[in-house]
Amino acid sequence: MSNSKKIKNKKIIGREEKVMKSIFYALITIFALICLFPFLLLISSSFMNEKEILTEGYKLIPSQISFSAYKFLGSNMTKLANAYKTTITIAVGGTLLGLFLMSMGGYVLCRNDFKFRNQISFFIYFTTLFSGGLIPSYILMVNGLGLKDSLWALILPGLMSPWSIFLMRNFMKSIPDSLYESAAIDGAGDFRIYWKIFMPLSKPSLATIGLFLTLGYWNEWYNAMLYIQSTNKYPLQFFLQKIVTQANVQLLVQQGLSINTADLPSESIKMATAVAAIGPIILVYPFVQKYFVSGLTIGAVKG
Repeated sequence: MSNSKKIKNKKIIGREEKVMKSIFYALITIFALICLFPFLLLISSSFMNEKEILTEGYKLIPSQISFSAYKFLGSNMTKLANAYKTTITIAVGGTLLGLFLMSMGGYVLCRNDFKFRNQISFFIYFTTLFSGGLIPSYILMVNGLGLKDSLWALILPGLMSPWSIFLMRNFMKSIPDSLYESAAIDGAGDFRIYWKIFMPLSKPSLATIGLFLTLGYWNEWYNAMLYIQSTNKYPLQFFLQKIVTQANVQLLVQQGLSINTADLPSESIKMATAVAAIGPIILVYPFVQKYFVSGLTIGAVKG
């Protein structure tokens, strides 16, 4: 084949690649906008007037900007601040403690010189098939551990995850054994090898598991409903659910008294509480996104 034909074929291939890339980027952009639309609608609806929502439904561009929903949230600012404090406490504390325990478990299970690793792995996997149920769990937390109205009742249930332990194990298996052997020859113990070598090299899997842990604790409300009695210990999601319930109750009272229901943002308050709940966690995600993607892909292919 002559050089001119080769150059011509390269140009044709280059044009085809550009066309395919353009189509691909266009499809990804459209898909991203479709995913972004509900979030924009959520923010927009939180600023809508209650009367407009009831008559015209939720809209991307409201006819009139209203801050009544956020004013209603602001009337509970002290309790809202306490709820944020509680959620941040359990999210940060639970995530750090969970990462420490599950990474240690993954490190032990990835070691070929650990005799009972297969039996313990099966035991951990077995817990994903069965659970004790609600009543035994409640009795254990309240009567056995005495954690009624304690923040530990919100942290302990989500602290360990079999899926996350196996993800850590699979990721740590990809770390060369030569690093372990060379550190052991230099006199380093297992904990020092785990902390100084395996942990720094496991940032992608740690970020992946940490994101799941943080999201789980951030969205915590069910255990709070079961175990928490003090209002100053309500986590954010449970407190916001109480706010929505309070708005609905006041709406029913107003209807019974024939008062203008448009004064109470019962619909827009739902959107405002959703914005208050997801706003901080969205700000955190971009910082762990690259680790999150690589952690999922590497942990998925290593067996």
